[in-house]
Amino acid sequence: MTAGEHPGDDSGDVLVVRRVLPVERERVFAAWLDPASLATWMRPGDMTDAIVEVDPRVGGRFRILMQRTQDAYEHQGEYLAIEPPSLLSFTWISSATDLRPTVVTVELHERDGGTELVLTHRRLPPEQVDSHRRGWTDIVRLLETRLAAGH
Repeated sequence: MTAGEHPGDDSGDVLVVRRVLPVERERVFAAWLDPASLATWMRPGDMTDAIVEVDPRVGGRFRILMQRTQDAYEHQGEYLAIEPPSLLSFTWISSATDLRPTVVTVELHERDGGTELVLTHRRLPPEQVDSHRRGWTDIVRLLETRLAAGH
């Protein structure tokens, strides 16, 4: 059994990414709902661009098209919870989730001089956990870089 699995749990695996960002949590929270901001850091690995559409309300949908040269990878979902500045939860659907809804929760905690971001991604197909961990780790690093630079 891998981390995140429970006996009888057929809902997939769980991954958690944690990072302390030297930015106030209101700015971190706002960045997750601003399409212009998302387009600058929602590009893990060798993605060169992102096209983002958001309807930032509970029940609203988002679409993120991550691009790399000739390839594009679509991600979409629906906002499940929006509680500024501490909690954001949404479904995450892509070809890497077998087009099934997974759930991402972003928790933001005040820490000395910054914000601890805890991103939890649930219901992932087991074979996709490592690639999503790499992707989210890179995305959170890029978010920190953008916000720390004042963007």
